[in-house]
Amino acid sequence: MSLANKKILIGVTGSIAAYKIPSLVRLFVKAGAEVKVIMTKDAEHFVTAKTLAVLSKNVVEKDFFDEAENWNNHVKLGLWADVLLIAPATANTIAKMATGLCDNLLLATYLSARCKTIIAPAMDLDMFQHSSTLRNLEQVKKDGVINIPAEHGELASGLVGNGRMAEPSTIFSFVEKSIA
Repeated sequence: MSLANKKILIGVTGSIAAYKIPSLVRLFVKAGAEVKVIMTKDAEHFVTAKTLAVLSKNVVEKDFFDEAENWNNHVKLGLWADVLLIAPATANTIAKMATGLCDNLLLATYLSARCKTIIAPAMDLDMFQHSSTLRNLEQVKKDGVINIPAEHGELASGLVGNGRMAEPSTIFSFVEKSIA
């Protein structure tokens, strides 16, 4: 299977698991994929846009308008991609996806995308097990979103359990199989 010339749009949200995304971007680029990244404002607390821009070889989009007040066309981004991967996908972002809430560039792009959408959830154990999160995960699944299961392990809080974002190699393999 090959990702050569595939267009992968990665949505990065505000989770400590965002530290894994530079490695994931490198894997996709090394496989010949074209990668673009959209970050939420909270994601910038965990990984820099500059790092992701250098690794993806593309400007990282963060808001509806850039610093020069040029509009970042979410429809164009959604149509460009062969796959939209949201990783890490926080409980907040999953809830917004489940209800159609559209308050940032990533969510507007999600609602405009015509390609497969894949999420890699990442959150603490209690959040992951909460009935509202489980309900939202079921809803996005019904909406056609593909879920890369969260893994069991040590979480940032020190708790051990489900909620850990899958490792970059696991996400890479999952996306590769999904696109093939």
